[in-house]
Amino acid sequence: MFQRELRQIQEAMHPMPEGIVNVSDFSELPISVRNWLTNSGVVGKPVIRIAEIKQKATMQLKPGQKKWYSAEAIQYTTTNSPAFIWQVDVKMNSFIRFKGRDKFMNGKGEMLIKVNSLFKVVDERGEKLDEGSLQRYLGEMVWLPSLALSPYITWEAINPTTAKATMNNKGTIGSGIFHFNEKGEFIKFSAHRYMGNDKDSKRHEWIITVSEHKVFEGIKVPARMQATWKLENGDWTWLNLEITDIKYN
Repeated sequence: MFQRELRQIQEAMHPMPEGIVNVSDFSELPISVRNWLTNSGVVGKPVIRIAEIKQKATMQLKPGQKKWYSAEAIQYTTTNSPAFIWQVDVKMNSFIRFKGRDKFMNGKGEMLIKVNSLFKVVDERGEKLDEGSLQRYLGEMVWLPSLALSPYITWEAINPTTAKATMNNKGTIGSGIFHFNEKGEFIKFSAHRYMGNDKDSKRHEWIITVSEHKVFEGIKVPARMQATWKLENGDWTWLNLEITDIKYN
């Protein structure tokens, strides 16, 4: 299923000429975004159309959980036709593991989880998941810096080191705030996302923080991150993520 859906995403990519990122391409963006793009090393590199992103992680499935599960994942993200597909393999113990697949395409999000690749335990779609998936896609542009130039994304300066991005794709709209340090490195992303896809699900602040950067194919990206939900009863850091490899185009 993953391979079939990946082909669908690849086939949906709009043809575009091979282009090189130039400083003039982002001269109208907020100063913080311009500094980040320059610092990332994307200038002079081909415009990113698709990326293969390999990941390792530890994660928790619910607030209050003590145990951390180890996971490996692979993701493909496209830029000119905004989409991603992510497959994760999570080991819960010696006998039980689950595979999950998140997808965003044509402005719609989907989430599927199967235990031992057989028994479906989560199969979610809906407007709240659409918005949350778009916000995830938006935050993950830091792995594909030239995505900041997308016509689907508008930028608003907040201060010299912070900018708000808003994305509109097929009627699904979402926003997030990007924080950078004085060197132009991305250090934090925050958005108010729905936690869950139920009728009574509410938005909570969702934060990605960075602890390490690495260079892949000449482009500097955040490589170690944590994801945290800001909840009424306190913060829940549920994901520690490491990027192990990225291949562009």
